Amino acid sequence: MALAGVLLGTAGAVLPAAEAHAESAAGLVYIANLRGNSVTAYDPATGTVAATIPVGAFPEGVAVSPDGTQAYVGNNGSDSVSVIDTATDTVTATIAVGRLPGPVTFAPDGAHAYVGRFISPGVGGVDVIDTASRTVTATVQVGNQPTGIALTPDGRRAYVANFVGSSVSVIDTATDTVTATIARADARTPNGIAVAPDGAHVYTANFNSNNVSVIDTATDTITAVVPVGAGPASVALSPDGHFAYVAAENGNTVTILDTGTTTVVATVPVGSIPTAVLADPDGGAVYVANGGANTLSVLDTATNTVTATVPTGNVPFGLAMAPAAPAVTALVPDHGPTAGGTTITLTGRHLAATRAVTIGGTPATNVTVVDSTTVTATVPPHAAGTVGVTVTTAGRTVEAGSYTYQDPAPAVTGVAPDHGPAAGGTTVTITGTHLTGATAVAFGTTPATSFTVRSDTQITATAPATSTAGPVDVTVTTPAGTSAAGAVDRYAYTRDTTRITADPLLLAIAPGQLTVNLRLSATLTDTTTGRPVPGATVTFAVGATPVCTAVTGADGTATCTGACPVLTVLLNLGYTAGYGGAPNLDPATARAGLIRIG
Repeated sequence: MALAGVLLGTAGAVLPAAEAHAESAAGLVYIANLRGNSVTAYDPATGTVAATIPVGAFPEGVAVSPDGTQAYVGNNGSDSVSVIDTATDTVTATIAVGRLPGPVTFAPDGAHAYVGRFISPGVGGVDVIDTASRTVTATVQVGNQPTGIALTPDGRRAYVANFVGSSVSVIDTATDTVTATIARADARTPNGIAVAPDGAHVYTANFNSNNVSVIDTATDTITAVVPVGAGPASVALSPDGHFAYVAAENGNTVTILDTGTTTVVATVPVGSIPTAVLADPDGGAVYVANGGANTLSVLDTATNTVTATVPTGNVPFGLAMAPAAPAVTALVPDHGPTAGGTTITLTGRHLAATRAVTIGGTPATNVTVVDSTTVTATVPPHAAGTVGVTVTTAGRTVEAGSYTYQDPAPAVTGVAPDHGPAAGGTTVTITGTHLTGATAVAFGTTPATSFTVRSDTQITATAPATSTAGPVDVTVTTPAGTSAAGAVDRYAYTRDTTRITADPLLLAIAPGQLTVNLRLSATLTDTTTGRPVPGATVTFAVGATPVCTAVTGADGTATCTGACPVLTVLLNLGYTAGYGGAPNLDPATARAGLIRIG
């Protein structure tokens, strides 16, 4: 507060409470530069300034909306609030407010913003902004010169630190009325203010009392006053609420309080005239705006030491942090059954604060944050088709790809009959589940000759011919996949039966003749189909003596000529024609007579 008075020299000069609505250290820290008429966007991940954004005159307070999409800046010299789009780091709107605005903060749901300002000598006010219409919808009269505003986690109450009034006003946000005023003689000029994460306590940095008040929100009374460094101007709480960090303007330090014991556990030297303090919600860092040094100190909370000092604009005065935008770079698997139940894994960046995953507009269940780069979730049921996936983290929702719901893959539970000839042609009834929409039926690797889908549980198909007898799996394919093979879908091909016919042969044998040439012929028929069997090898023999071998033609007939001893002919008086069979045809033999004439 002393710094503000020196720099501005006005009754309305105020020191804002630092407001932080952030997700991780990877987010940008927004620094309101009081004399620079600008906001610096600092990237802790790279340790560099990401942007310098011109705003109104004498910006004091800055706050980031819960969804991280915009930052509000209270311009004390312009009677306005600048609206910064955090995606582009540019001012996209300016909202007119009351005179000499300073501190600004958002309701937890982001529907309203609250701006402390001057009403009249001795009287302060809080303008309530509807963030949808970006207009002031109410002004609540509070104590003299409000310098800090903080809301309870449920958003029902706003606590306002009134610097000159040496009081804290409690606003019922439902009615926009003051319901209590908290003050104590040893808690003078409260400047910065913060609410514990559980909402049970409020902490105020009392500039001229050199102490911090602890307010019990159940009774709205001060229950403890803790001495700290000289000129405490701002207070921020660790994400778990175990520690309070207090920036002491006149001591150039940050005092660290253990909130459980309300005792000082450390004092850390920082830059000149620390005006604001901000605790990174990931718990690893604390940021301190040094108004007299034009720097930002970065404290490591594990060691309570300053690990970096960053140049800022002229007179850094207010701090806020925007969550880094989440980004999903992969979704695995990207498809599954309409019944849901599939566990998907989303990977990307800045996912630590993931609160929800939706698939096709329906919330996923069992959303689990593995770490800042990985989230798992269980897919809900949905009709077949491709739908969008979104991830919501810290109020910000982003696209996360697409997921395809598929009807369940078909399953075959039986075939009847379960066997048939290798020639094919058997009508087979296939039973199972999810058979609707079948695009193919196969017996082994061979497509069915034809098939008809009778219902979701039945298909009739005509078995194709095969070149090899034996069992095969009958499978059904739909857009959702192909049925898995198993014992219940087996169909056994049997070899076709065959018949070979041979006609008697008339022959003449001269006296003293030792050998005779026999012209033998036989016809092979597939008796299952009634068709001749071409290309089959038929062997002719008289008794045990081979005569010749021939291959059947298109009409199934094999004919050949071979010599045979006369004695063998006379002893047997007949010949055999034999077919040895094939993988799909049974063997066959026939005998015909050799009839001597003359």
